[in-house]
Amino acid sequence: MKIDACPNCGSNQYVKAGIVNDRQRYKCKKCNYYFTVNKLGKQIDDYYVNKALQLYLEGLTYREIERILGISHVTIMNWVKKYNIKRPYNSEYHPTYKIINGSELSNYFKNPAVLKGAGVIITELGDKFMLIKWERFKD
Repeated sequence: MKIDACPNCGSNQYVKAGIVNDRQRYKCKKCNYYFTVNKLGKQIDDYYVNKALQLYLEGLTYREIERILGISHVTIMNWVKKYNIKRPYNSEYHPTYKIINGSELSNYFKNPAVLKGAGVIITELGDKFMLIKWERFKD
């Protein structure tokens, strides 16, 4: 892998500085920082980034989103900071959610009583669906 610049200061003035664990080390001439090849982090599909931010805006907590999507709550916090997402603050408002399959979704909407007096959002979640509702589910 090609090194473009020092990850610490961004300088392109560096020299080879030995090999550790079969990896070439470099030393920056400007800041004396030792580094190896650029580290590429795990790439997460944009679908999951968008879905996590949507769920955050709907009022779900970081840990709830983590349980649903399987992505670290710290990663989700970093995305919220990176994209400067602000959600309206309301202490009385916290939606509830259910994860159901297609047949359960059709059965859910056959009963008109569940639709009265509540806001509902349905979003796709892989092969299932997520129902976000603004009142407690009445099962």
